[in-house]
Amino acid sequence: MDAEISTDDVHELVESDEDVRIVDIRPEPQFESGHIPGSENIPFHTLPDRISELDGADRVVTVCPLGKSSVQAARLIGSYEGVPTDTSVESMAGGLSDWEYELESAADAEHDAPF
Repeated sequence: MDAEISTDDVHELVESDEDVRIVDIRPEPQFESGHIPGSENIPFHTLPDRISELDGADRVVTVCPLGKSSVQAARLIGSYEGVPTDTSVESMAGGLSDWEYELESAADAEHDAPF
């Protein structure tokens, strides 16, 4: 893990469309009820089996409710041999409890889908 990143900095990454993989490690029902726009759900308990999905990522930010479990997830991702050593792996400090911006939900995606 490289460091922690503030919620404001993560929001800037999302708004700038920078090439970053935001990995929400909460269980799927929690993720579907509200998550950072553009983030992907890899629940913590599945991370060891799914970590290869992050191969080739230049930058990864892990997210959880309070910013504690995401530190462990970032360390796990950073130690994975498939992730290049120059990949930046960060944990969002404070977690979603400190996120002051709009969240996206599964219901929002359904409303945006063409009929």
